[in-house]
Amino acid sequence: MKTKKILFVFGTRPEAIKVAPLIKEFQKNKQHFNVCVVSTGQHKEMLDQVIDFFDIKLDYELKLMTPNQSLNQLSGKILNSLKDVLDKEKPDYVFVHGDTTTTAFASIASFYNQIKICHIEAGLRTFNKYSPFPEEINRTITGRLTDLHFAPTEQAAQNLLSENINKDSIIITGNTVIDALLDGIEITKDYHDSQISGLKKIISNEKKTILVTGHRRENFGKGFENICNAILELSKNPNINIVYPVHLNPNVKDTVHKILSGKENIHLINPLSYPAFIWLMNKSYIILTDSGGVQEEAPSLGIPVLVMRNNTERPEGVKAKTALLVGTNKNKIISNVNNLINNESEYKKISLKKNPYGDGMASKKIVEYMKQNG
Repeated sequence: MKTKKILFVFGTRPEAIKVAPLIKEFQKNKQHFNVCVVSTGQHKEMLDQVIDFFDIKLDYELKLMTPNQSLNQLSGKILNSLKDVLDKEKPDYVFVHGDTTTTAFASIASFYNQIKICHIEAGLRTFNKYSPFPEEINRTITGRLTDLHFAPTEQAAQNLLSENINKDSIIITGNTVIDALLDGIEITKDYHDSQISGLKKIISNEKKTILVTGHRRENFGKGFENICNAILELSKNPNINIVYPVHLNPNVKDTVHKILSGKENIHLINPLSYPAFIWLMNKSYIILTDSGGVQEEAPSLGIPVLVMRNNTERPEGVKAKTALLVGTNKNKIISNVNNLINNESEYKKISLKKNPYGDGMASKKIVEYMKQNG
């Protein structure tokens, strides 16, 4: 049997987290696959942490990001840089993940070179092209070009079928983020990290920890003001401890620090490495987030998630009631947090539910499929 060349392209920290266990699984099967790994460097510093943590070896590090770069500029750089890589490596398959600018334009570059495209986490949709922006169109474009769609859930597969994607090209696997999380939790048990040491000093066993994350463009401005004012009100409860790793984007950072700085039980900290973040997640009682990955990860840890977005491309969690959609409505955020803090039976209804996004076997399922059908 001829060895197939698999080329992975990713550029952000969430992508790296979610492809890491899959890269490792392919590399275990050297008799079947030759693996090449390309980073566009879309999230340079945050990306390096994940690459080091999971011990991923990069074959190409393109370093395409520059300060204040527009989406137009980045998109053009990805197309041009990847052409050289694809011409040299001539892979049988290009694997992309999710919905980033790297994902969309790596797919277009692969299409231009007539290379088969495999899309991990395929089929997520809000059906609103501006929410989230630009992710919804990135994943839709990728879906039109993809040859093999590795959908995380039945709902994601149905979304693809509704767009007239051939059902034989859709494979339901669960989400690789669960594989990464379970691997990562094991690693952090014996992992020495200065950020984890710092977190141990602010986490109190006597208080319930609320973890907050936020970075979505659609929440810039009034949305983040509402979120921060809700957090400010919640912080009046002396029995909770709020930890907020603040995104470095000035549209987030400036608003958060203006409203929430200097409060005794609100800890505004720098962005966390992946190991420190999953350690903190595992110690949290509730998570407030607009992140997609956290919606998928938290149910495996038994932690309720309040999703601070008006819609989500991950409706499975809302349907399964592992996540509650609260938007950026101040009163809705406050009332839902208080309900979970004060009502143990309501909390258990969410925390004991099965994770709808996977069982930690997605990477094995994808590799097995490629061995049989690739």
